[in-house]
Amino acid sequence: MPKISDTLWELAAAEVHNRVSGASEDEGEGNGDAPSPYERTVFFLGNKTGGKTTVMLRCLDRDEAAKPTLALEYTFGRRARGHNTPKDIAHFWELGGGTSLSDLIQIPITAQNVRTLSVVLVLDLSKPNALWGTVERLLQAVQAKVDGVLSKLQKTGERRSDRNPTLNSTPQHLHKDHPDRELISPFPVPLLMVGSKYDIFQDFESEKRKVVSKTLRFLAHYHGASLIFTSNKSESLMSKTKGLVAHLAFGTDRGKIVSTDHSKPLIIPAGMDSLSQIGSPPTTDIDISSLHARNPLDLWKKVFERVFPPESTGDLKELRNPARDPQFREAQIDSMRSQKDQELEQYKRNSSKSWKGMDLDAEPRGQRS
Repeated sequence: MPKISDTLWELAAAEVHNRVSGASEDEGEGNGDAPSPYERTVFFLGNKTGGKTTVMLRCLDRDEAAKPTLALEYTFGRRARGHNTPKDIAHFWELGGGTSLSDLIQIPITAQNVRTLSVVLVLDLSKPNALWGTVERLLQAVQAKVDGVLSKLQKTGERRSDRNPTLNSTPQHLHKDHPDRELISPFPVPLLMVGSKYDIFQDFESEKRKVVSKTLRFLAHYHGASLIFTSNKSESLMSKTKGLVAHLAFGTDRGKIVSTDHSKPLIIPAGMDSLSQIGSPPTTDIDISSLHARNPLDLWKKVFERVFPPESTGDLKELRNPARDPQFREAQIDSMRSQKDQELEQYKRNSSKSWKGMDLDAEPRGQRS
């Protein structure tokens, strides 16, 4: 009997499984209670060179060196939930270039996967000045796309919300008596915020660490996200990060460890924090009343950017072209490209000279008296 929560793909997979199970039972080897496989999509994005690829490879148990991500890349992972059961599939997308290639966010988010989509936002803790801008621009771009897809589904009359309520409107992480249910703005899909390069961040001044940690706690709680600090030099932290990603990708247990001590790596699953525990924005020489904030999110932003002024975005347009990005340099290819560019310029100059040398004032043939 189909369940209300089944998607079309799950129903099809269940039908195939039932047929295979029926054939196996006839041979005395069947297991009619085996679960049907699931497919989920996990979208990695965040700071440029912030460690997205490293986190993703570790979560896929791939022992290979991370390479710079060019634009948008795809891979997948599979995991069985038990013995002799179909393997669940997780589709992994990774956006390169930080915020400079945010237009590509449109590609991995579709009507077919939006209900099983999760986002992993990797933030480079060693570059706090780029932190708020990265969070703001990338999450706004993802939310706009998700909202657009859902709006189209509603207009076309597809009742996916009735068939598959796996779209996580984060209040599910907050119990009905949680005091912050009406004070946060949940992200439309499950969100995990990963603070990378903790090995560098831990050497920051105590007050700066506190500002970054409290701000990320607020942002994560405000968006209904999980938060973890990690480092590729710590097996323990990478293992905990892998567990949270596996929860999104394969539905495994996300764990119950909670760490809110700002002097240690933060580990806070969604719904396990509160505004009262986070406290007010960490200000020392700033008069909050003078900031004229429109809402709590705007207040935290103004306080954070007083401590860590945002980076200039003047170079972002140049980096939208990967050919200009120094991390993708290839000596032989760049040399050939330079040669071709010179040939093109020479061709343009020669063409210009030939046009100038033409006698444009001469009378056309057939018009002489």
